[in-house]
Amino acid sequence: MVKVRPFKAVRPNEKQAEKIASLPYDVLNSEEARELGDQNPYSFLHIDKAEIDLDPTISPYADDVYQQAAANLQKFLQKGWLQKDATAGFYIYELTMNGRAQTGLVAVTSIDDYAAGTIKKHEFTREEKELDRIRHVDTCDANTSPIFLTYRGKDSVNEQIEKWKVEHEPIYAFESFHEVAHRVWAITDGEVNGAIEAEFESVPALYIADGHHRTESAVKVGFKRREQYPEAGSEAEFNYFLSVLFPKEQLAILDYNRVVNIPLAADFMEQLEGAFDITPVGKTAFKPEAPKQIGLYFEKEWYKLEAKPAVIPDDVIGQLDVSILQEQVLTPLFGIEDIRRDNRIDFVGGIRGLGELERLVDNGSHTVAFAMYPTTMEDLLRVADAGETMPPKSTWFEPKLLSGLFIHELESK
Repeated sequence: MVKVRPFKAVRPNEKQAEKIASLPYDVLNSEEARELGDQNPYSFLHIDKAEIDLDPTISPYADDVYQQAAANLQKFLQKGWLQKDATAGFYIYELTMNGRAQTGLVAVTSIDDYAAGTIKKHEFTREEKELDRIRHVDTCDANTSPIFLTYRGKDSVNEQIEKWKVEHEPIYAFESFHEVAHRVWAITDGEVNGAIEAEFESVPALYIADGHHRTESAVKVGFKRREQYPEAGSEAEFNYFLSVLFPKEQLAILDYNRVVNIPLAADFMEQLEGAFDITPVGKTAFKPEAPKQIGLYFEKEWYKLEAKPAVIPDDVIGQLDVSILQEQVLTPLFGIEDIRRDNRIDFVGGIRGLGELERLVDNGSHTVAFAMYPTTMEDLLRVADAGETMPPKSTWFEPKLLSGLFIHELESK
């Protein structure tokens, strides 16, 4: 069973919320973040990607960057742009994109649940990315970006959240990046908070949808704090990390597409015929309509690839579309063994559309593109329940949770 707890959020005052809220640090490079930060002194990117306030030649992993992040956090607090709530509570975070809404519960979750495997992962992490967020959390003494968690929904929880939304006004309501509408409510009734907390005691597991590096980093800082402050007790804030929990029934995963920059063999199409039935499509972009279909684009033409039954394994990982592409194309035809480190392959989130695949191939930066059918939520939960990990870059969630709306202080300094 999982422990989900209310907390005292550090959050924007109502006047600055829209200005402060920013895209997550890991979907922007330093140049993109610097441009947004230069335009907006309130942007949370000044905290989450603090290199934007330093010389452009400085490494984003330099010590000065983390010190700048902590200084900027204190500045935002001193100016009153961010304020800490006096009492602990849950928060409701609703995001609406293209007419589809998803509603999450903002809470803190237990580092012990992650260590015990009741908060489940489905991806490996990279050490250098972990270290970056460890240093950020450690120096700021706070979880500055929430972890995107999901779970098999409970009607009783959904009903309490929806009832609160209907009966109370949101504390924030604005539209931001990619025309996503964001609304937030603070649950200020102790009895309601207690009832929701009790409901999660019967939830068997939570699942990381997005934020594996942030989770691993937050947990490692939490255990480090335990060693530093053994007298603090099990309810100390550093035993918990900032999360937003969404019922899996409300979530959608977009396609996570691949582009490769490798010269193609003259018999490339013939090589594909062993594993796929190939249908020429023409100039119109082909978006896969079902699992085991892949869109192929090169030389200004689209093709539909359908995996032959003989090449589809029975195991939970092997039957994923991204695994089939890896095993039947990327490794045998291109020699790409580790997509996390091979610079001949790049990844394009579905939010950018298939036109971005065409652009990258047509401009000569890449030779071929693959449009993928999205991994499903059931795939994600099934992999995590099996204790397995998906291939990298298997899932792309939209809309993205904005950073800066909630901060969780570890209260250990």
